[in-house]
Amino acid sequence: MKGKSVIYRLLVAFSSITSIILILVGMILTAWINKEYSSQRIERIDSYMAMIQELTSEFLNGNGETGYDDLKKMMNIVKTSVNKDSIILDNQGYVYAVSDDKFNYLMYSKLSISDSDIDLLKQGKIIERKFVDNYNGTYRCYYKPLVNGGSFSGAVALIESTNGITLWRNIYGVIWISVIGAVVLSSIIAYYLARRILLTPLLEITNAAKRLAKGEVEKRIYINSQDEIGELADSINAMAESLEKVDNIRREFISNVSHELRSPITSIKGFITGIIDGVIPKDKESYYLNIVNDEICRLSRLVNDLLDISSMESGKFKLNIINMDINEIITLCILNLEGKIKEKKINVEIIFSNSHEYCNGDRDRIIQVVTNLLENAIKYGHEGGKILVETYTRGEFVYVSIFNNGPNISREDINKIWERFYKMDKSRTNKISTGLGLPIVRLILSQHNQDIWVKNIDGKGVKFTFTLSR
Repeated sequence: MKGKSVIYRLLVAFSSITSIILILVGMILTAWINKEYSSQRIERIDSYMAMIQELTSEFLNGNGETGYDDLKKMMNIVKTSVNKDSIILDNQGYVYAVSDDKFNYLMYSKLSISDSDIDLLKQGKIIERKFVDNYNGTYRCYYKPLVNGGSFSGAVALIESTNGITLWRNIYGVIWISVIGAVVLSSIIAYYLARRILLTPLLEITNAAKRLAKGEVEKRIYINSQDEIGELADSINAMAESLEKVDNIRREFISNVSHELRSPITSIKGFITGIIDGVIPKDKESYYLNIVNDEICRLSRLVNDLLDISSMESGKFKLNIINMDINEIITLCILNLEGKIKEKKINVEIIFSNSHEYCNGDRDRIIQVVTNLLENAIKYGHEGGKILVETYTRGEFVYVSIFNNGPNISREDINKIWERFYKMDKSRTNKISTGLGLPIVRLILSQHNQDIWVKNIDGKGVKFTFTLSR
């Protein structure tokens, strides 16, 4: 296989596009979750710390009956409602109240915040620091300053376990693992589908094309698909059928040419050999030499006809288009065939709608067309019969029809008379006809972009009609 296969390129392209899309989705989803989580977390922390701040202010101001035990009790109530512990520090950073007894060991100790952190709190800023508890694990603390009477009096620290953060990190991990898994899974599915829908049919089509290149035109592709691949397969099959027909025509053509050449060559060889060997008497030599001459003329006609067909089909056929009088050409052709007409005692009738009928065409080739059709009419017309030649105009065309009162052409033959070497009368071997006359007529008119057709006149005869442009 030359280069990288189309499946490989499609798979890479599909995987790349899918990866980019899923990565973008993952990034957007991660950023959105992180933003939402952070926003909600900050809002909750502010709300919780505001509640503790209010209790602490009452405690510091000595309002009501709020004492230390009452403060701790209220801190426990907040803890129960929000599921977060809290610590209260004085303005030096020393702990003097905790929400849970597990933090009692911190009482009257300075929590792990620096003097610079105290300065930030004095400026009214909320800070976030990590707090490592050797007994209970790692926590994240959010410190919010306490202001009493307009002066900094300490801070409230809300303690949040890092398990929640770890949970969100796990969620992020799941998202990205899902993204990677989706890319891999989609690539596998894409490869399977591409192989089934595209690769297998393409390989079959490729193999079929290679077989056609080797001349194996009898095999077909069987792909049950209604898409472009199916259309391509149908086109390959149609091409194979056309090539098979062409191959059959070629073989038949070679067979026919071989037969047409073999017969006169065999006759010529036999007669010449007989004369050379003295088998043929001297007084008969002239007779047999005339036969040899007829066979040579037949060979010459056959070769010329084949050259004409080859020239027309190869596109090398040159037409010398002039404006000419088709009536004058028909009259000339009839005069040239006068001997054959008299020999069969045929009556020729001419009907010209105008005395002169001018049209465009190659004069020599149109003479060849008319001569062929007249010879055909003479050949198949009854002895003592009739040939009717007519010309008339309709619109931009001149119509020429040649009728003979011979037998109708059978349905089997009427569509085959334009084929090379096809002869309707198979019961006799015609020494004059090559079976190429009508095919040449049709090719000449086709070169003129004109048409010809044949019609049986029931019980009366056969009429050939062709057109020429005015």
